[in-house]
Amino acid sequence: MFVVIFGRPGCPFCVRAQQLAESLESASVIEGHRYVDIWAEGISKADLEKTIGKPVATVPQVFIDQQHVGGFTEFDQYVRDNALLA
Repeated sequence: MFVVIFGRPGCPFCVRAQQLAESLESASVIEGHRYVDIWAEGISKADLEKTIGKPVATVPQVFIDQQHVGGFTEFDQYVRDNALLA
């Protein structure tokens, strides 16, 4: 599994999503992760909406193996539901 997180500077949930991805990577649950700073990359919420296929109100937006999971809360729930961390 590979995780991609789209976020922005100063976003506490973006930081938490990164920390969760790092924990999964340290536990060898995922192959790796990439954090994409939407401000630095010039990506707008409209761009994310086109990729996701529905309105985007917040960041982070998390993808696992190119499948949209949602924000931090959904990412955290996905990890719990699939017992990815002990």
